[in-house]
Amino acid sequence: MWSSNPAWGAPRIQAELQKLGIDVSDSTIRRYRPSRPRQPSQNWRSLLENHLGDIAALDFFVVPTPRFRALYVLLIMAHDRCRILHFNVTTPPSARWTARQVLEAFPHDTRPRFLLHDQDKIFAGDVARQVRSMGTEEVLTAPGSPWQNAYCERLIGSIRRDCLDHVVVLNERHLLRVLRSYASYDHASRTHRALDGDSPDSRAVEPPEHGEVIAYPQVGGIHHRYARRAA
Repeated sequence: MWSSNPAWGAPRIQAELQKLGIDVSDSTIRRYRPSRPRQPSQNWRSLLENHLGDIAALDFFVVPTPRFRALYVLLIMAHDRCRILHFNVTTPPSARWTARQVLEAFPHDTRPRFLLHDQDKIFAGDVARQVRSMGTEEVLTAPGSPWQNAYCERLIGSIRRDCLDHVVVLNERHLLRVLRSYASYDHASRTHRALDGDSPDSRAVEPPEHGEVIAYPQVGGIHHRYARRAA
């Protein structure tokens, strides 16, 4: 009965046996239940990896100025190719401003299937309505679990380590200029481990016969791009 009726439970089998004049205990029925390997449920990391091309993520991070002003940066990125889709700076952020940034990040028919973010109150109200009107599904991370938005957190960490930790940000315009320079470098030149050593805008391999190696300064000389040029 167990083998022929995999959806049955012990009470159902016990009742069927009683109808056949066989009176056995519930523990006896369970003892003869065949073991069936359970299919493991998809973990959070697998979910993100399986839907790379359908997910965008967003988050805020704070940049201080010498005058102790806190500048808030909203970063929106695509999981596919780790590409920066949109960023902007404000102080302080509002739900209406954030909703407008989400709309600007996905012009025409470029909306993602899923938009991943934390449960900050600023993402409720106007932002939630804007996301729903786009036909995008919100995916909320658990409270106190930044690792569930790991791609965005990693990108923010790279921006800090590679750029902002080496720059004194003066004001909003200065910060935007620095971020634009870094985004250009990140897309066209910076190699990513998640992309097997490639850049979001894929870089071709340049063999030695293409010429000598030339260093091109980027992000104000903080980083360099190396390429071959014929002598």
